[in-house]
Amino acid sequence: MKIQESAENYLETILILSQNGNRVRSIDISNELDYTKPSVSIAMKKLRLDGYIKTDTDGFITLTERGREIAESMYERHILISDWLIFLGVDRQTAVKDACKMEHGMSEQSFLAIKEHIKEWKRGIYKQK
Repeated sequence: MKIQESAENYLETILILSQNGNRVRSIDISNELDYTKPSVSIAMKKLRLDGYIKTDTDGFITLTERGREIAESMYERHILISDWLIFLGVDRQTAVKDACKMEHGMSEQSFLAIKEHIKEWKRGIYKQK
């Protein structure tokens, strides 16, 4: 199921912020993305109603299984594309910014082709050593 790019960004941000066992609140997302609190609040309500996140009585946000699947997919795309662009000689800041744009618009077929190409390329390098 395809969801909006903004929802993918929110889910990915929740995943990143929750790494290392950190608990996430709307204010953390607001600070991370530099969005207003009301904007984040509206987005969290929509994500909750759509079944992508849960919030507890203290306001902490967790991803549902559906939300986690999307967040992990976006995060994998982001890391792979960022690393690939850096390897190609793009500076880190630009690579990260461009990867964020590319990860949402790229088809699954194209992403898997790039992923497979990188895997094959790495196999070739390690065989040479």
